[in-house]
Amino acid sequence: MRGPKRDYPVKRPARMRPAHPGAVLRDDVLPALGVSVAQAARELGISRQTLHAILAERAPVTPEMALRLGRWCGNGPHLWLAMQRERDLWDAAQRMADILARVPERRAA
Repeated sequence: MRGPKRDYPVKRPARMRPAHPGAVLRDDVLPALGVSVAQAARELGISRQTLHAILAERAPVTPEMALRLGRWCGNGPHLWLAMQRERDLWDAAQRMADILARVPERRAA
């Protein structure tokens, strides 16, 4: 039996930095649920400082945090990890643009 589709297509211009999952949590999820940061932290089993760091986009969503958020929001961990992955890849591509420009592109036949 096949599981649910776990890849989430990117729907933004390639030049635009992907949203941090903490921004989505801060701007969309918490207000929609009517939950304070303190209450969310308690329910997630983490400190307010840890949650604040994610909401302020200073800390990434780790696999462990994605599991907590996915359970708490009812949408599973894959969405949260996909958002973090897209953000991390975009940031790395920006930092490495000069290096990557010098790497030859090879294609298999």
